[in-house]
Amino acid sequence: MIKKLENMNQNISRLYILFAGIFIISTFFKPYPFSWLIKLIPISFLIYGLFRSKTLPHHTLFLFGLIFSAFGDFFLDYGRDNLFIFGLGAFLIAHLFYLFSLRPIETKRLLPVFCYVIYGCWMLWILKPELGQMLIPVSIYIFVLLLMGSFTLVSKKSNNWLVIGGLSFVISDSLIGINKFYYPIAFSHPMIMMTYYFAQFALVKGILAHNDDDPS
Repeated sequence: MIKKLENMNQNISRLYILFAGIFIISTFFKPYPFSWLIKLIPISFLIYGLFRSKTLPHHTLFLFGLIFSAFGDFFLDYGRDNLFIFGLGAFLIAHLFYLFSLRPIETKRLLPVFCYVIYGCWMLWILKPELGQMLIPVSIYIFVLLLMGSFTLVSKKSNNWLVIGGLSFVISDSLIGINKFYYPIAFSHPMIMMTYYFAQFALVKGILAHNDDDPS
């Protein structure tokens, strides 16, 4: 049974990487019909893998985070401009689920957390002049995103995968914010998707790695 689960996880990882790569390459040819569906396939594999995992009862909150991430993916691709606020809201909820799944926390690695705080202040400072009516929702989102990144550092479940996943998510969303509100970045979409898909993969690896190390 354990061997079957390991093989399933390996197959899901390979399929995730394959379809993530396909979508990233496809961003050079956008727009095209049903691009949102291709974008959703990799996250669907993570949802399926976590749902089928023997550790699911411990990771239900994280699973909901992945599900709301999928909603965010849909909104941001199906209506990148018209539905941006809905995508932002979906990912905000996803990060809140990630936050709760990373409890409990402890006071360690406070210097990197302080770096996240400084970075968040800098991001708001450069984006504020262009945000307009989006100032409050974007500010709230940045706060929750960086709080999630900080939790990967101070969580009792913390490990390298979680820390790298949180950092990669911050990088991905920073690219979105800078490209949309501050300065257009060449080839921003493939860079955003590479860091985003890696972030989700690393976070799932990290949350499962914690359970593997947990004697309970």
